[in-house]
Amino acid sequence: MKYDAIVVEESDGNYFPHIKTLDTNSLPAGELLVKVHYSSLNYKDALSVTGNKGVTKQYPHTPGIDAAGVVETSTSSDFSAGDKVIVTGYDLGMNTAGGFGQYIRVPAEWAVHLPENLSLKEAMIIGTAGFTAAISLSRLTELVKPQDGKIVVSGASGGVGSVALSLLTKLGYEVTAVSGKTAESEFLQTLGAKEVIARSEFEQDDKRPILSAQYAGAIDTVGGRILERILKTLKPLGAVTTCGSVSGTSLNMSVFPFILRGITLIGISAQNYPSELRLPLWTKLANEWKPQHLLNIYNEITLAEIPAAVNKILNGQLKGRTIVRMSGEV
Repeated sequence: MKYDAIVVEESDGNYFPHIKTLDTNSLPAGELLVKVHYSSLNYKDALSVTGNKGVTKQYPHTPGIDAAGVVETSTSSDFSAGDKVIVTGYDLGMNTAGGFGQYIRVPAEWAVHLPENLSLKEAMIIGTAGFTAAISLSRLTELVKPQDGKIVVSGASGGVGSVALSLLTKLGYEVTAVSGKTAESEFLQTLGAKEVIARSEFEQDDKRPILSAQYAGAIDTVGGRILERILKTLKPLGAVTTCGSVSGTSLNMSVFPFILRGITLIGISAQNYPSELRLPLWTKLANEWKPQHLLNIYNEITLAEIPAAVNKILNGQLKGRTIVRMSGEV
């Protein structure tokens, strides 16, 4: 069966994405052949498109760590032809042909049934970014309650941050948004931010080992000096989840905030999140946790527009979520 996909090819150390017609017989082994209706653009996809060997080792390759679609054929007792499914994480789009193709073939354990009250399109507006935000929220709410005080979200105008902001607001938290895009203050306030702080102001270097306590908790999406500042300003018994490193991969700080205030740092990874926990969390996202502003935080593009969108995400020019229409809704 023929289908179209973005294929990234390597030539003399340069990487070129283009649309190519492929055959489903060339897809890897797996119990499920899925017709992709929507995918989404994530930072990791941009790295794959531009030849980051830490993400994708071999080219030619089809990126796309997210996919939502309909099962075409199945050899698994857990899925049948016609089932609507979400596929995120694991190796999809990294070293396994991903959601920037109109078909994927994957192991059954990578897929979850699309919950009721969620469309394929909505599932990809949430996508890996929103799922990461939901994991972060599930861990943060174990330790920090709305009455404990303000929550800060870093990288708030990005994919993870914008969904996290919307989810926290829905659950009754007072949220401060930190963003490098000061022009998006109105967008962040629409999602529920009570205060918006410019990234340049928030990450001002301060060598003191601990700062005045301001926040009960945080969802950090960028790492580096932003994360350091958050940790230094957490209240006693505060907690922060962290899932990104675009601002830096190192922490240059003392252990005093951890020891003197008893704070908690929680690492978040959606890629290998346990399969048995995925459907319950997606079900929450389809129901009581469904973001109120879901239809206000996305931009929709086509397969042909992916290369230009990759340049924008790498240059910090995208906000919210960007979804890719592959075959449309069913």
